[in-house]
Amino acid sequence: MSFSRAGLVLPALVLLLGTSALAQGVPSATSEPRQWEADVHVTDAGTTLSAEDAARLGLSPDAGDATLVPPTLTADAPAAWPEGLEGTPGEVALELLVDVEGRVAELQVVRAAAEPRLTDAALAAAPGLRFTPATLGGVPVAVRLPFVYRFTPPVQVPASTTRLSGEVRARGTRRPLPDAALFLDGAQEPAATTDARGLFAVDVTPGAHALEVRAPGHATTVFQETLARGQTLQVVYRLQPREVNPYETVVRDERPRTEVTRISLHEQEIREVPGTLGDPFRVVMLMPGVGSLASGISYPVVRGSQPAATGFFLDGVRIPMLYHLLLGPAVVHPDFIDTVDFYPGAPPVQYGRVLGGAVEGRLSRPREDRLHFTAYADLLNAGGFIEQPFASTGTSVSLAGRFSYSALLIALAANALQRPDAERLRAGFWDYQARIEQKVGQGRLRLFALGSSDDVGISPPETLGADGGGVTSRFHRVDLRGTHPVAQGEGEVGVTLGWDGLGLTGEQTQRVGNALVRREVGEYGLTQVSVAARTGWRRALDATLEVAVGADVEHRRSATTLTGTARPPGWRPGDDDADPLKKPSALATFSGAYASVTWKPSDRWVVTPGLRVDAYHLVPGMTFTAVEPRLAVRHTLTDTLTLKGGAGLYHQPPTVLVHVPAVDTASLRYGLQSGAQLDVGAEWRAFEGLELSADAYFNPLSRAVEFDLADVAENRRRRGSLGSDPATTGYAYGFDLMARHPLGRHWFGWVSYSFLQSKRKARFARVGDDNQVQGMVDGTLPFAFEQAHTFNAALSYKFGNNWTVGTVVHFNTGRPETGQITSQTQRWVTNDDGSHEWVRQDLDRTGRLAPFFRVDARIAKSWAYQDFTLDASLDVLNLSAQQEVIAYDYLTKGGGSDDGLGETPVKDPIRIPVILPLLGLKATY
Repeated sequence: MSFSRAGLVLPALVLLLGTSALAQGVPSATSEPRQWEADVHVTDAGTTLSAEDAARLGLSPDAGDATLVPPTLTADAPAAWPEGLEGTPGEVALELLVDVEGRVAELQVVRAAAEPRLTDAALAAAPGLRFTPATLGGVPVAVRLPFVYRFTPPVQVPASTTRLSGEVRARGTRRPLPDAALFLDGAQEPAATTDARGLFAVDVTPGAHALEVRAPGHATTVFQETLARGQTLQVVYRLQPREVNPYETVVRDERPRTEVTRISLHEQEIREVPGTLGDPFRVVMLMPGVGSLASGISYPVVRGSQPAATGFFLDGVRIPMLYHLLLGPAVVHPDFIDTVDFYPGAPPVQYGRVLGGAVEGRLSRPREDRLHFTAYADLLNAGGFIEQPFASTGTSVSLAGRFSYSALLIALAANALQRPDAERLRAGFWDYQARIEQKVGQGRLRLFALGSSDDVGISPPETLGADGGGVTSRFHRVDLRGTHPVAQGEGEVGVTLGWDGLGLTGEQTQRVGNALVRREVGEYGLTQVSVAARTGWRRALDATLEVAVGADVEHRRSATTLTGTARPPGWRPGDDDADPLKKPSALATFSGAYASVTWKPSDRWVVTPGLRVDAYHLVPGMTFTAVEPRLAVRHTLTDTLTLKGGAGLYHQPPTVLVHVPAVDTASLRYGLQSGAQLDVGAEWRAFEGLELSADAYFNPLSRAVEFDLADVAENRRRRGSLGSDPATTGYAYGFDLMARHPLGRHWFGWVSYSFLQSKRKARFARVGDDNQVQGMVDGTLPFAFEQAHTFNAALSYKFGNNWTVGTVVHFNTGRPETGQITSQTQRWVTNDDGSHEWVRQDLDRTGRLAPFFRVDARIAKSWAYQDFTLDASLDVLNLSAQQEVIAYDYLTKGGGSDDGLGETPVKDPIRIPVILPLLGLKATY
């Protein structure tokens, strides 16, 4: 057995004082960069160059430029004791040349060991040493320094004793347990204690022994061992954790608050919230300031804006379609997500081309300790995640994917209840993610790819000439990025390739010979290819000032494909093919740059001014420029109370409910949307474990171009509504309240309430009792996505027996019944002849949908086995079985005569009984 130790810190400094350091690549004041060796000396300021050498290198000793910071060891490279060698201990003294990357570039023997094989072992091991680079005046330089290998012969176990060595791990997670105490045969004092890697060794007499192992947070366990004389036994002891995956309070990269409003969720807060299907991004639906299209639909309506006005990002890369089939989980495996940051208002300058809020998922850092694997299955989908580090090369590989079979089960169940000649439902989705991350010097290089596919439709019945169709949506992203220290700051550069596709297919039952077969007869497809690049740099200039700058550019090429009998939605003969909503082929480039400064004039003030400039270019010859100043201010009034405020300008191309490939780009010809966001509030830590926040906001829209579903599904141009500028103005205002108990002490939860008013200026018709338009008027109307009151309460508690129970309570008032995404309010009128009928109500007198209330619940149980954990959970969305009203059907009953006399008006609510029980199993290795 061998033992190596570096005589690094003090001996290195002593030798540097009397020998030399190599300053490499330091520019001279009068010539090109050169290389030479320069003597260093000790001064009160530390280790510095001589005045003569400093002058030759163009450095100023008085300014501290000539101060040398020696390297420090970051990775040891033990030398192995030569096999078969017996003898006394030895020592080998080396001189190493450590280059500007901290690697051993050269080495030579200063003092050899008496045994040549020990010197050979030291020379073989030393190239594996790694250091932090030495710096001269803040610039990395190469240096020469000593390194000593000390060898001791392997310990020979006496014939009268035996040795027991091994590792203590947590049962289930395989995590090494440091500071575990091992008590031999009932002794009061521990015979051994595990080190930082969970390793131990203890000499015992031959025979049977009882070894009691104790570790904090784990059940004390006694292991029985019997050893023969002279035997060395290697063991692995696994201790049962008292709690599997406990709700621990862990500070994870808690960045200083500089934004106006940011809600960050970690760990179980993004995976164990009832009703979210275990998906991190769906938790955003329960945040303050968030409304919904309908219960179960994942896309958030942030402070009364369209869902498409909120940007979804994954480590800075914008994701087009975040959720499967609008209802399902997000397209990113939960194990890839470390933290979710939600900005309901006034996002910082790095988030561009968004008019509303921003949601960013931060990818987890690769774990470098061992292989990790997760497999799970539930009633919705099945998937897996695997992560393998390669310590020898500094590489980590992660793979994940999911496949949905629930849609197939639903289709089979629906089809089983129908006749053979009926329409057949089909649906499904899949996604994948892959990551390769490589350490490169002091930085990292990462290749990340992800993709998603959704397919839903109806196949035609087996009747000649019957029609059917479906919708397929897919996207792929490949992102390559590198991070590395640059100019005493942190730099990043990245390139992203993307492909988006949306296809509407038509099917028909045709006769082939004597058989009826279903065939695709046409397709209307939208495709978009994009290439994006970005760069950023951040540096703390001193304790009070930090700067961040960045730039990004994205080029999009979108096209429309028509095959067979397919036509765009709502197409009619004579339609204008140039309409960007009908045939959205386009070529566009989006570019932007930003800069921000975080200034702390005192311990109680943080001021963050920023500026973002974006250019939108649509071929041919249409360019729009947006200048967006932004400001955030935070003032710590007391140790527990912080006041905050912020403002900024924001722009975005026209939006269509959610992201639609090509339409987002082609609609840019209608110009940009523009608005401001003004936010003030306070954050109060009432006591440990309770955080209170309040925000009041006003978001004026100076130009809004928000197309609804009817604009895409119908040709509005033929009705004249798109013949002129479709832009309008509007505003939103309200306030958000939140009380939160962050993860810790066996539970987490929050309560939030939001009040919202969202308005748009519009030109609308006055409709008479004869259902005819009597004239057009201008007015300010409630926006289609306005939900005046929203309440959320979430709670999850982990009991000591590894049972977890949680619940969510949600309430919202109904949206306006404007006819855009729901029905339009109608009124019951009596005609001159005494008959009755429903006619359209004027839009400034529309009613609202009924309020909605639901309760979600989740119960889970965890088990720790030898090397893996097993979790079983039952997650139920809408356990209360409430049916949400999404529209009204205006009917008449009674009468029976042709003149309509005696009819009774019926306002029949159209309800969606969304109840989703999700039973799942998850194994983690």
